[in-house]
Order: sequence, then structure tokens, then C-alpha cells
Amino acid sequence: LIEYCSKVPTVLSPNFSIGVNVFWRIIELTTKYLYDYDVEIVEIHHKHKKDSPSGTALKAAEIIKRVLSEKDKKVELKLCREGISPRGNEIGVFGIRGGDVVGEHTVYYFGSGERIEITHRALSRECFANGAIIAVKWINNIEKPGVYSMNDVLGF
Repeated sequence: LIEYCSKVPTVLSPNFSIGVNVFWRIIELTTKYLYDYDVEIVEIHHKHKKDSPSGTALKAAEIIKRVLSEKDKKVELKLCREGISPRGNEIGVFGIRGGDVVGEHTVYYFGSGERIEITHRALSRECFANGAIIAVKWINNIEKPGVYSMNDVLGF
């Protein structure tokens, strides 16, 4: 893939939904202001989904971790906590599988006496196809070979 991308322009993304890409931008901004809050991520998908947590949830965690590191706050990812332990500097990432849920991702910010929830719900797979079509139209106008992201496509 790397060799191919060095010859032609390519858009790579763990999720082509426009809404998910805006969701990632929103949590990036939110984390800059709520860096002292506890953060948890919960994602829900249909019972046949193979990976857990999803690539979308892991990308959200990566964004949050990057922003927190810019604030000199080191955190680690905890995938599905086990046992009883005090909370440290960590981001919990939980995957739930059941029914026919297309996809739902929620980032929780827990402060003292308040909680903020930011959620994206895919109600059909159409949103992924629409984003891919937008990416294809965009990449057709790019001449320079390389790997591009949906941030490039959307002008973020």
C-alpha cells in the first residue's frame, strides 16, 4: 500500500462519514478545554462486527491522547477495564456488540458535578458511502502523489 501511495494520490481514513470526521474535530476542540476531566469512550456496533474497539473509537482515543499530551498530561488507553482499581491518567475505551446497530460512538467528559457527552450515530451505511464519494471527487483533482486524510478532503 505504501508503495502504491507513493505513485498516486490516496485518501485513507478509518471512517469516511462526514459526521464522524466532524465528531473527531469536536472532541479535539472539547479536549483542549476540558483537559482536566476524566474521559471515557463507548462504541456500539452490530453483533457481527469483528473488531472491538472499532477503528473510529481508537482514532477518537488517539486524538484525545494527542491533545492531552500537548497539555503535558500523559495518559494511557485502557481497553475494557477489569477488576477494581483507582482511576489513573487513562482513557477507557469500551466496545459493545449487539443487534443491528450500524455504529454509535460517545465520548464522555466527567468533571466535578457535571458530564458532557458527545455522540455520533450512524443510522444507515449511506453516510459512509456519501463520504467516500466526496473523497473520490476530491482526490480526482489532486495531482501530487501521497496519502491524504479526510481532514484534507474537508479542509480542516
